[in-house]
Formats: sequence, C-alpha cells, structure tokens
Amino acid sequence: MSAAAPRFAPEMMARLDELGRISENPENLTRTTFSPEHKQANNLVLDWMRQAGMAAHEDAAGNVVGLYAGSDPARPRLMLGSHLDTVRNAGKYDGMLGVVAAIACVAELHKQQKRLPFGIEVIGFSNEEGTRFGVAMTGSRAVAGTFAPELFEAKDRNGVSYREALAGFGLDETRIPAIARKPGEIAAFMELHIEQGPVLERNGLALGVVTAISGARRYRVDMKGLAGHAGTVPMGGRQDALLAAAEVALFIEKRCTGTPTLVGTVGQMEAFPGAVNVIPGAARFSIDIRAAEDAVRDVAADAVLAEIPLIAGRRNVQATITALYDSKATPCDPALMDQVEAAILAQGVPTMRLPSGAGHDAMTVAPLCPVGMIFMRCTKGISHNPLEAVLPEDVELATRALYHFIEHFPGT
Repeated sequence: MSAAAPRFAPEMMARLDELGRISENPENLTRTTFSPEHKQANNLVLDWMRQAGMAAHEDAAGNVVGLYAGSDPARPRLMLGSHLDTVRNAGKYDGMLGVVAAIACVAELHKQQKRLPFGIEVIGFSNEEGTRFGVAMTGSRAVAGTFAPELFEAKDRNGVSYREALAGFGLDETRIPAIARKPGEIAAFMELHIEQGPVLERNGLALGVVTAISGARRYRVDMKGLAGHAGTVPMGGRQDALLAAAEVALFIEKRCTGTPTLVGTVGQMEAFPGAVNVIPGAARFSIDIRAAEDAVRDVAADAVLAEIPLIAGRRNVQATITALYDSKATPCDPALMDQVEAAILAQGVPTMRLPSGAGHDAMTVAPLCPVGMIFMRCTKGISHNPLEAVLPEDVELATRALYHFIEHFPGT
C-alpha cells in the first residue's frame, strides 16, 4: 500500500461504528428488516449518500439507493453496495463495509469534481440475512426482478407477515415490481465484503478476488424411534433416534472433509422428549451442504441422502427427509475478476483467488448483470459474532482498490 496518508479509513471506521450502534438490543448489534432501527440506519445512510453528491432515496423494498450520474446518461450504470441488516448478536462490518466503502469512493469522485462516462448506483440492500422472516435477500431480489409474491406471506416469530411489516415501514408493496432494473441498465455489480472466513488471514493477505459464491442444499431430517426408560432398556435393543441423527452428522463430517470448497454442517439438532432419563424417541436436525461447484455439492448431498435410510435401518428407526433450499453456485465474471485483481495489485500488495462459502447479494443480482466481489480479511475469520473485527489499514487498502476498480472500469 502507498505510504500516502489515509484518505478513506478514518471516516469510514467512524461511520461503521455509528451504524454499529443502531441496534434493537442495547447489549449487542441486532438490526432486522423493517424495524425502527432499520429506518434509522436507512436515514443515516441516505444522508451520507447525499453528502457524497448522490441523488438518494429509499425504494419500495426498503433498500437505500444513491445515484452519482455519469457524463453519458445512456451508458449502463455500475452498481456497488451490500446490505445494512444484521443477524442477531452481530458484528458491525458484515454488509455495512461494502455500503460505506462504496459511498466513500463516490465521495472522492465528487470531491475531485470527476464524472465518469457511466453512472454509479450505490445500494444498501434490505433483508439480506433473512433474520426476521426466514426468507433472505428480498431487497436484492426486488432489484433483480426476481421477487416472488409468496414472500409477502412469510412471518416473523410474532406472527407479523412480511406484507404487514412492509406496510408498517411506510412502503407500498404494489410498487416493488417497478424497482426491478431493466435488462441492459446495469453493466456490472461489485460487492466489497469481509471474507467471513480465515483463508486470507492464514495466507498473510489483506484482499482476495472472489471466484464464485457457493451454492447450498439444505434439508430437515426427522428421525422417529421409540422412547424408553434410560435405565431398563438394554443397549442392544434400543431405537434411539438421537444416536441415529448423530451418526448421520458424523457421516456428513467424513464425507465433506478433504474436498476443496466442499463443506457440510448440521447446525440444529433436537431430541424428544428431551428428558435426562428417557431414550430419545424422536430427533430433528438440519443439513447444509455447500460447494463452489454444483457437481461437487450435488454428489456429496446425494451421498448423504442415500446414507440416511441405511443408518436409520441399522438402528431400527424411521427417517423423513424434507428439502428446504437449493441454490446453484454463482460464478463471478472472469473479466471482473481480472479487473479486481489488477486493482489490488495496483496497491502494491499480493492477492489470491478464492470462493465464498457464504451467500451474498451478488448471487441474487447475478441474473441481472455480471457480478464480482472483493474479499477483505477479518480477524481470525470470525463473523456473525460481536468479535467480528477488521484492521483500519485493511479498510484503507480495500477502499483504495475499489476506487481503482471504479476509475478503470471500462463500462460497456
């Protein structure tokens, strides 16, 4: 990185701190979609967009959108940004870094009174995480034109529907179709994001070029055995649903270990009736299998699905498998990857190419236009956690790389 004085990081770190204080819970950062805190964050970001020289508004899906006009209004625009909502008990850089960095880059252009041939859209997407309603990336789906009407019926833990919360936020659901960008309007979408993993840090690198966003297959599995007294039923005669579930979890670990980009997770497991002195007669657990290549993920997932009834049969329990989610991997555009790599190398630092195991708004925008991502390391790879942390010098470096990318973007 150049030895020149930082021009981005000081203000950006202050802004990230300010956003991090807007929370539904004073003890930790939680900011869910269509909450009063969502409105407060949107209004704050709208102010920053306008200070940076953009025309800015909140759209019908709860996204905040800023436009920095180009010298040729007919040229397709470059879209930048990420999301402003959080998981519960979150860190303050996931999503927000990409929005604040994009605003900082446009502010620098405005400060220099510089217009590029193409316009720049900066978006702070709503509901990327899906924390409140269980459905994710609805803000970016609306922009991409893939918002499905059935999403309105999703409900939060209090029984409030997405439709009701949207209206309570002051938005009109009938206007959502109108915010979809038309084919050819957007030249590309670029998202700067913390890695949320340890690969960059382990390689001693600040920045990386994302090659693909992993696709995922998710399932719920219900095991039904026979509850019995913990002291009287011999070990060899039990129909223990929890042990069957545990054996499946260990099979997933074994099957998904050793293959590049492939990961498998059992993130939830419950035993019923849940008493200390009762053999579990039923168990329920989740499966999440991901890989940057669809074929790799599908082979692994199919192997797991084939093994479940075999394990159930050996343990004399019944297994019911319910498919919950199936998303394809999203490859990043090769030309954008080359441009990102050039922008990072121009800062005088090395880089590497790596896939993203987490989902991002970029994967939802991909049907609309080519997409790319810049990863920035985070401390110990920790994310979705209050311990999420970044280095100010990395923030400076990442934003300079993003600015270089914008200045040298060829457009179409």
